[in-house]
Amino acid sequence: MVSVSVLVPSFNEESSISQTVSDLEAGMNAAAVDDYEIIVIDDGSTDDTKTIAGESGAKVVAHVHNLGYGSAIKSGLRAAGGDTIVIIDADGTYPAKSIGDLLEKFREGYDMVVGARRGIHYRGSHLKWPLRIALRWLVEWVTGREIPDINSGFRVFARENALNIQNQLSEGFSFTTTITLIYMMTGKFVGYLPIDYDQRIGQSKVVLWRDSIKTFSYILMTILYYAPMKIFTVMSGLCVAIAGVSLAIGIVFELTTGFLMAVGSLIASLIVFALGLLAELLRQVILNLKE
Repeated sequence: MVSVSVLVPSFNEESSISQTVSDLEAGMNAAAVDDYEIIVIDDGSTDDTKTIAGESGAKVVAHVHNLGYGSAIKSGLRAAGGDTIVIIDADGTYPAKSIGDLLEKFREGYDMVVGARRGIHYRGSHLKWPLRIALRWLVEWVTGREIPDINSGFRVFARENALNIQNQLSEGFSFTTTITLIYMMTGKFVGYLPIDYDQRIGQSKVVLWRDSIKTFSYILMTILYYAPMKIFTVMSGLCVAIAGVSLAIGIVFELTTGFLMAVGSLIASLIVFALGLLAELLRQVILNLKE
């Protein structure tokens, strides 16, 4: 069995895949890792990505049509022979030469080590950056940890840990966000290492609004699965806030409707909080059944 499997999810990356494989080989050799494999997961490409990847010396896992970034990584996990997994994009944005640094930090005892991006190309568009900040804030609030880069596609983790939670991981671009969230919410050690982030080769496959909405929905589902009280407490608090505003309006304008809305909102907050307690109880029951 090989010790390290490098997974490269790819979709129409014929212009960069050969160079990516070459850079990965150089990076692994520089890190003195002799026991490794490079697996390119061709996610239904319509160009020559699969052929070029094979000719470059990589092991190729092919999807007959496009299933998504996360799905490609999951296929790679199942095909991998190594117990340590490295994932990296095929578009030339991540420095393959930093693999050795990530592996070295991983061996210090971390469950996952993430390459935290930096540089002018990481910031992206004026619209993407605020969305990334909002996403980071939400996950940091849920986990109670500082997260330099929530969705970096360059990271190292143990194959077994990822396979154990694969059903909870996104099939799309939210894979990296959800695996970060789950690792932190289950008490695993996640380390970060600053890396330079370069301009991608070719066109981005991310559709900003569509993929942002999917990411936020996956985050909410993950929170409900692992820490439901977080969501229900916020919802209950919102009901209390609405009750306070309604009561103030009722007093100032002497409106009976305001008083009724305040009472209804308070009742709703109690019901929502009770549902949160029930969800948390069910979570504990499921965890006990799994043990």
